[in-house]
Parts: sequence; structure tokens; C-alpha cells
Amino acid sequence: MTKRRHLVVTVLSKSPSLFEIAVASEVFGLDRPELVDPWYEHRYAAGMEGPLISDDGIRLETPLGLEQLALADTIMIPGWPFRRHPPSDELLDALRQANARGARMLSVCTGAFVLAAAGLLDGRRATTHWMHAGELARLYPEVDVDPRVLYIDSGDILTSAGTAAGIDLCLHVVRRDHGAEVANALARRMVVPPHRDGGQAQFVDVPVPAAPGNDSLADILDWMLENLDQPLTVDDVAAKAAMSPRTFARRFRAATGTTPRQWVLGQRVMLAQRLLETTDEPIEHIAQRCGFGSAAGLRAHFQRELSNSPLAYRNAFRLA
Repeated sequence: MTKRRHLVVTVLSKSPSLFEIAVASEVFGLDRPELVDPWYEHRYAAGMEGPLISDDGIRLETPLGLEQLALADTIMIPGWPFRRHPPSDELLDALRQANARGARMLSVCTGAFVLAAAGLLDGRRATTHWMHAGELARLYPEVDVDPRVLYIDSGDILTSAGTAAGIDLCLHVVRRDHGAEVANALARRMVVPPHRDGGQAQFVDVPVPAAPGNDSLADILDWMLENLDQPLTVDDVAAKAAMSPRTFARRFRAATGTTPRQWVLGQRVMLAQRLLETTDEPIEHIAQRCGFGSAAGLRAHFQRELSNSPLAYRNAFRLA
């Protein structure tokens, strides 16, 4: 029996963002049976009546409309020109009904304003582009707006920051649906990082000026990745980088947008995901290889980061 494809419907405004709708097509629309068979099915649906013309004058057409939202497993709202084209009552009602029956909602950039207008973000933590975060919080005070992060996963509703953060969000969705190995393979095809550390703070008005000379931490990052089974304290890594701990921590945050401890934890969890998917190693051994020390340590961090246990993750995503 052929397995049904997971249907992703991207809703188009009257002035759609070409980059953001192209991300949806690249991730969900291209068939990739060599990664997962069946892959997703992707459709574009007009969210408003009238011609769909991008800001740079490209006319788009789709025969599909809001009826597609009643069929979708996942609905994606790209950036939305909410001031010029407020979402219609019909669109908001269709989103509420889809959410009520269990459809997953994604928003990119100002698409969060559409979900907020539908009341779907009330009482939830959500994000949008840092330039619009203040307005989102002002217009929808029931939403807990966090402008610091690239995306937020609250289960059935996921929101992301501006433009390229849509790639981060879509890869996260693939990782959640099909595991880290598949998401990493897709990221390699797209020539993008499978996971970006840090948040929007590193992009706000260029807060960190370029330093003269070679200030790259690439070599020390590679060394850290090769030694995830070691303690990797800030003092030890700073000494390896020939810096004081304070200078190293400052330059590390400037380069990655996060702390050394959080970066190492994220890399350890991702390594554990890959090993759980691709090997039969006992969980105790994986915990040691990833620097968690014990199976109990791995379980605690895995539960905190992924809301899942290592064993359940392996059972769900173990590759043949």
C-alpha cells in the first residue's frame, strides 16, 4: 500500500515574497525519493482575490485557493504585506479551522502577523523579523514576542524570523519529521548549514564590526567538533585558542551568536542524533562519544532539547 504524501500548502498574498515562497518549493516541492519515499507534496494557494504580483513586478498564478487549507497537513504563511493587504476574514477562518483539525502552521517573517490576526498565537511564544517584532507585540499583546531567536517550535505552530530564517525553519521541520540525517543531507544539497547557532541579535544593525586581520574561529571550531567527547571547558578551549577566557567568550559570541557552552551542547545533541539514526551502538557508548558522560546525561539533554528520549528517537528515525 502506497503511503500518502504529507501535503504542505503555501499561502500567497497579493504581493508575495519570491525568496520565501521559493524556499517552500525547494524544501517541500522537489521530489527526493533518494532521501525519503514518499517525500512531501507541495501546493501554492492564493490567500486573497485578485492578481498576485511580487514587489518587483513578477506576476504569479495558481488555480488553487483557500479550499486547499482544508486538505493540508502543514500550512506555510510566508512574509505578508500586512499593512497594504490585511488578511481577509475568509483566510483567517480557514486557518482557524485547519488548526482546530490538527494542521501544522508555519510562518516566515511577517507571516506571523497573519497567524496572530487569526488568534492562533495568543498565549504563545512567537517570533518574526526583528524590525517588526515591536509592532507585532503592540498589535497583539496576547502574543509573547521573542525577537532574539531564528525560529520557535511550539508543537503545532512554528514561527521564524526574516527571510533566510525560513530555510532554518523548513530544515527544522524536515528534521522533526524525518530525522537529523535526512535534514543534513537536504542541507548539503542546498549548500546551507543544517543548523545555525545563535539568534537574530547577531544580525541587528550589524552589532559586531569586522575586526582587522584574521579573526576567524574556524580552526578552533573544527577542533571542538573533533573533541566533543572531551570536557571542553571555556578555560581549556580559550587556552587552545591562545586567548584569555573572557576574550575567547566575547569573540565566540560575536562569531556564532551564542555561548561556547550552548554551541557545544547543540553540536553534541546533533552528533547523538546522527549516531542514533545510523549506528547500532548502545546508548551508553553514544553518550560517551558525544561528551555527555553517561546515558542519564544524554537522556536529560535530549529530553530538554528535543522533547524526546534517545530510544524513542532511534525507533522513529533509525535508517535502514
